[in-house]
Amino acid sequence: MNIFGVGLPEVTVILVLALLIFGPKKLPELGKQLGKTLKSLKKASNEFQNEIEQVINESEKEDLPKSPENNYTNGLDQVTKEPEKKDLSKSDSNDK
Repeated sequence: MNIFGVGLPEVTVILVLALLIFGPKKLPELGKQLGKTLKSLKKASNEFQNEIEQVINESEKEDLPKSPENNYTNGLDQVTKEPEKKDLSKSDSNDK
């Protein structure tokens, strides 16, 4: 077992020293505070990492050229408009 580069014997020594220094009544309170502190540090670290990833993703999107989807959509608009023009021209020739 290796927690933060500290093995089981070292963790045991630290816990025994904490028990001797703070006593059995204060030890649960200290553990609770330590847990809260670690939880808040982990949350802050995750938020910071997410913000960094968002900035990187935004900068990558700005650097990319226009996507082919936009060109394809524009092509569809043109295709849709062309038959309408043809239909109008056919109706004009039929009226004459």
